[in-house]
Amino acid sequence: MSATISVLDIAACPTPAERTDPLSILDAAAMRRVAELVPVRNARMAATPFTFYRGAAGVMAADLATTPNSGIMTQLCGDAHLSNLGLFYTPERRMVFDLNDFDETFVGPFEWDIKRLAASFVVAGRNNGFDDDINRRYAKEVAKAYRKVMRASMSRTTLECWYARVDVDDIVTTIGNRLDTAVNERTQKALRKARHRDSAQAVGKLCEVDADGRLRILSDPPLLVPLTELYPEHDAQVVADRVDERLRNYRDAVSGHIRNLLDQYTVVEMARKVVGVGSVGTRAWIVLLVGQSIDDPLFLQVKEAQRSVLADFVPVSGYAHEGQRVVDGQRLLQASSDIFLGWTGGTDENGERRDFYVRQLRDGKGSVVIEALEPESMKLYARLCGQTLAMAHARTASRAQIAEFLGSLKGFADAIAEFSVAYADLNEKDHAAMLAAIDAGTMEVNDLGAGG
Repeated sequence: MSATISVLDIAACPTPAERTDPLSILDAAAMRRVAELVPVRNARMAATPFTFYRGAAGVMAADLATTPNSGIMTQLCGDAHLSNLGLFYTPERRMVFDLNDFDETFVGPFEWDIKRLAASFVVAGRNNGFDDDINRRYAKEVAKAYRKVMRASMSRTTLECWYARVDVDDIVTTIGNRLDTAVNERTQKALRKARHRDSAQAVGKLCEVDADGRLRILSDPPLLVPLTELYPEHDAQVVADRVDERLRNYRDAVSGHIRNLLDQYTVVEMARKVVGVGSVGTRAWIVLLVGQSIDDPLFLQVKEAQRSVLADFVPVSGYAHEGQRVVDGQRLLQASSDIFLGWTGGTDENGERRDFYVRQLRDGKGSVVIEALEPESMKLYARLCGQTLAMAHARTASRAQIAEFLGSLKGFADAIAEFSVAYADLNEKDHAAMLAAIDAGTMEVNDLGAGG
């Protein structure tokens, strides 16, 4: 499409007649997931309209594809809702705030990321009991902050844009005095918690020491299941061999200095772990490794990379391996990525090919508790997320095109806000349809996995 579209085009939201049935999209996605975990995913999505939105990236991708777009293509996060930004440590051990989920990363119209992010603030604001006059301002704040940073990026060099990042200490210094005492105390508490989230902390939560003094991963089915419990003894060994194969392939593909670091660890145990909302049902393994002793742990996550939800609606990515797609997209959009980030492949216990990517399970990772945000702090968070998304897009070769487009189109923020409120209405109807399907018995749920 042409980049001469109007603000009315930007604000356009699909009508029910233009949409693919949202539950059919979820059903199709479920076919690619672990069958016994699909009811867990359904339960998590059904909890609120906000949790539904988090798990419905595929539904929104299909909806966005029916609306006019700018034609300006860039690397997208693909699932840029407000809970997919958060805290983590850089390799230099600085805590930063950035995008932190790239399962759906793909090349597409730049405004699709903005729309997904802005609409998430309306959905979340409603979930917190805020009226739509306030929620509309949040969506507008996202777009205004994005536009401001993207326009300003044109006065920066390419390398300055590449290295730009949001340092958490700077955030606290800048906005701390704009929050009331209770909110500021919660912010500081969240930061302290995130700073202590690492492999050692994960061991304390996910492991126990057996009678022989060896670390073992706890069992908490269906959310956390050691490999030896998940399959009969013979099959467990087959699966272990497959995961070992993926780890070897991963090791061979990383840089030499990371390979040397990995070689100082020994694999102890593996388990299947359920994570997030949208990822429930994809194959995700955690691998416990130790260095010199059990007090020297490392947890890696080996997570399945399936086809992006955007892939049906934009030109092909050029990637034959979905794990490589995720890793390359993350490294492009993120200011600083996990040193253990890598991709791998192999076959599963049934001999089917699966693509995976690897990262640390925890490395200072933390996120904002959206439900605890008050109106003013939600506004500041909307601004921060809009700025951060713009910094990510400014690392791409589309920076000048996006900035020029935003400079020539008046009313962009209002159009994004208009779309966001309309899309939140659609999301509520979709959530209601899911609840009706559950009540009718056509969609199974397992509340054992609700939350998290």
